[in-house]
Amino acid sequence: MNNLIAILAFLVFVGFLAILLIHVPRLDLVVVIGATVALAGWDLFQNLKGNRG
Repeated sequence: MNNLIAILAFLVFVGFLAILLIHVPRLDLVVVIGATVALAGWDLFQNLKGNRG
């Protein structure tokens, strides 16, 4: 159940950032959002994999 909530939260987070990017299409914002999603995705992957450190 925790994994499902984590995936849902990640998708909502990405959706929010996608809306922001659609309304403010700037290259520097694309880079920052890309890095943010990559780091959050890596954290989600580590959490789902069960690697705690």
